[in-house]
Amino acid sequence: MAPSSVAAVGSETDVFAIGKHETKLVKPEDEITPKPLLIFTPLEEGEFPVLVLLHGYLLYNSFYSQLSHHIASHGFIIVVPQLYSVTGPDATKEVECVAEITNWLPEGLQQFLPSQVKPNLKKLGLAGHSRGGKVAFALALNKLNTKLNLKFSALIGIDPVDGMDTGKQTPPKVLTYVSHSFNLEMPVMVIGSGLGEVRKNLLFPACAPKGVNHENFYSECCKPACYFVAKDYGHLDMLDDETKGIRGKTTHCLCKNGKSREPMRRFVGGVVVAFLKAYFGGDFSYLTGINDDGSAPVLLQKVDFML
Repeated sequence: MAPSSVAAVGSETDVFAIGKHETKLVKPEDEITPKPLLIFTPLEEGEFPVLVLLHGYLLYNSFYSQLSHHIASHGFIIVVPQLYSVTGPDATKEVECVAEITNWLPEGLQQFLPSQVKPNLKKLGLAGHSRGGKVAFALALNKLNTKLNLKFSALIGIDPVDGMDTGKQTPPKVLTYVSHSFNLEMPVMVIGSGLGEVRKNLLFPACAPKGVNHENFYSECCKPACYFVAKDYGHLDMLDDETKGIRGKTTHCLCKNGKSREPMRRFVGGVVVAFLKAYFGGDFSYLTGINDDGSAPVLLQKVDFML
């Protein structure tokens, strides 16, 4: 097992702040897991729900470390796989990889957690950012007839994208362009970025273009579902403040960004926590209390609930 890091503790009641649990990052050796993984876990004794978080197109799972620590500090175990290093437009293999990782969890996850921490796989969430959001929806919708030994209880799309240009989907296609066509039998949350559909310059297309972005995903969701769009933030603004290497540097260059990543990252972490507290813990006060009154760390362009 590779070296790990521990994050500090913070608030118990503010979902947009670091939570009360001290957290630890564990990096298993790549050879003994289906795919390279980062695992973020609370250190306090207890049984905690599990969230599988999928990275965006050509990004590294390590770029989501601050976001993952935030969510874990509120009492969740976060599993963040590295699905590939280089890939083309077809995400079929990624869907298959996530299915393999999911089926590995019952036998494999516990060995990498502190002995006093137990995963509650009856409360299992699936989240994905950008292309990872597409993969998450494709798996949840069983687009490939993939066999899963576990059942997901909640689904989150973080600025999901079902293509690489406006109106051009990539396989496996997720969007049907039929309202409320997603029969998921689980609660869903879609988070969007107001600047995701804006081109940074003439050289690059928008990172979350209209026609294949969060707006389309939410329109196809059925009850229960909720939707939040952060007005002045971009497609990659929920990543770590510092993303190293060439790919890390390009995250500041390719997409239209807000002034700072910290507010958007806190917002995404907070709404994910609020959503999971609602549907895993039965406390809807955090989720339904999020609105456009300025109490969130970002200005909200859209808030909608189908409860």
